[in-house]
Amino acid sequence: MEAVLGHLRGAIERGDYAIGDKLPSEAELCRTLEISRPVLREALRALQTMGLTVSRTGKGTFVVAAAVEDPTFGDYAASDLLEVRRHVEIPVAGYAARRRTAENLDHLAHLLDRMEQETDTTAWVAMDTVFHLAVAEAAQNPVFRRVIEEIRDALARQSAFLNELGGRREQSNREHRAIVEALIDGSEHDAVQAMTHHLDRVETTLTDIMRPSRADAPTEDGPEA
Repeated sequence: MEAVLGHLRGAIERGDYAIGDKLPSEAELCRTLEISRPVLREALRALQTMGLTVSRTGKGTFVVAAAVEDPTFGDYAASDLLEVRRHVEIPVAGYAARRRTAENLDHLAHLLDRMEQETDTTAWVAMDTVFHLAVAEAAQNPVFRRVIEEIRDALARQSAFLNELGGRREQSNREHRAIVEALIDGSEHDAVQAMTHHLDRVETTLTDIMRPSRADAPTEDGPEA
């Protein structure tokens, strides 16, 4: 999927497909690139998340931007989502370290164990959002949980995107482990630092994915297998 995405993204950024152009049909792209339809659809979804294309029911996929600027996850742009997460989840982690209950810690520890053993991306992403909700619950303020619930769909979409294109799952597990250990220790400082590091890594991975890479340029033989 990454190779197909790189191929199509490169074609758009080079101007092979200009703004307003319609991409070839799924059948044609599958035949030309010699790939399966599920792989192509994953790549097309990623292009849309990056803000390069838009899918119009019954009409096809159209180019709407020549370069990646700010991907969108559900109803929210990545930059807006990250800004809010920094202002909410970092202090939430600090409050959680001070207020967490034994039940909160048991729930987080059990969830983290499951996440570290999970190999299916879809299942892991679902647990990822539950993890962040559980940290908010540990802060013992229902407003924090309500805020995380509001952005839950966007968090899930962002998590899936980062795992598919940025290989974030194992790194996220380590970062989540550091957050839980800080909560167990009751260290507000360590919890704040651990959550800050987690969000810093999210931002770094997003930036790396968004930055055009010349290695993504397709060859005459099409994308690599």
